[in-house]
Amino acid sequence: MLHVKNFFGDVTMKTAIYARVSTNNGQQSPEMQLQALREYCAARKFDVFEEYVDEGISGTKNSRPALNRLMDDAKKRKFDAVLVWKFDRFARSTKHLITALEEFKNLGIDFISYSENLDTSSPMGKAMFTIVGAIAELERSLIVERVKSGLQAAKKRGKKLGRPGKNINKGEFKRLISEGESVHAAAKQLGISNGTAYRLAYEIN
Repeated sequence: MLHVKNFFGDVTMKTAIYARVSTNNGQQSPEMQLQALREYCAARKFDVFEEYVDEGISGTKNSRPALNRLMDDAKKRKFDAVLVWKFDRFARSTKHLITALEEFKNLGIDFISYSENLDTSSPMGKAMFTIVGAIAELERSLIVERVKSGLQAAKKRGKKLGRPGKNINKGEFKRLISEGESVHAAAKQLGISNGTAYRLAYEIN
């Protein structure tokens, strides 16, 4: 944790604020979200590390500049906590939220949702982290089971799965699967056949 001391010597928590609005035509403004989150930080004596704001970007977009930068800074452990207005302002799906929360947990970064009143630094929030981790593990186990079932079914049909080529990035494939991507989706991203992907999935498990 990158706790810092304020003027009086009290320990404060470096906090990254994230806000998002879907349009930038003047009808929506992130200022309402930001003002409430700033006041929250002031009330709890949190030190605002930076405000990450995506404007005019749908929540379903896979790539959001400010969110991408926040996640990069999180990996560098530049702050102790992430504060958002609401789950749907931050995550594009339940799967995305679970993946992000698990990553924050592994990095030792707390997550606070203002509207849902969730704070993973609290006892209830820590329990939430545990539940999220269990759900993520369950999803990975289900993926492994589906992969094995798919391989067995393919073998029964006499389908030749083939061997991975030398240039296949096994580490990247393993990362995609661990983050909850389907074997088909991982194969598509890496430009390999489904047969090769299923073989890789079988090998890493």
